[in-house]
Amino acid sequence: VPMGVLTCMKYLMFIFNVLVFAGGTCLAGMGVWVAVDPAGFQDIVAARAVLSAGAWLLLAVGIALSLLGFLGCCGALRRSRPLLLL
Repeated sequence: VPMGVLTCMKYLMFIFNVLVFAGGTCLAGMGVWVAVDPAGFQDIVAARAVLSAGAWLLLAVGIALSLLGFLGCCGALRRSRPLLLL
């Protein structure tokens, strides 16, 4: 396989993992916002326990995606197979 193709794949994987990291960070931010904001969502969340659980689930999924994206970025830049498989 030519070296240019491997370099292109490395940077494409890095860009994809940056997008996963950014999406996870946004989800975690939305989860914190829904769980903590006293003015906007707190009235709705306090009325329904399912929405409160959904906010915490959103936060957990966002943190997991952020961690996955970060490890993927590190794995793509270092060409580390274990980090990419994780």
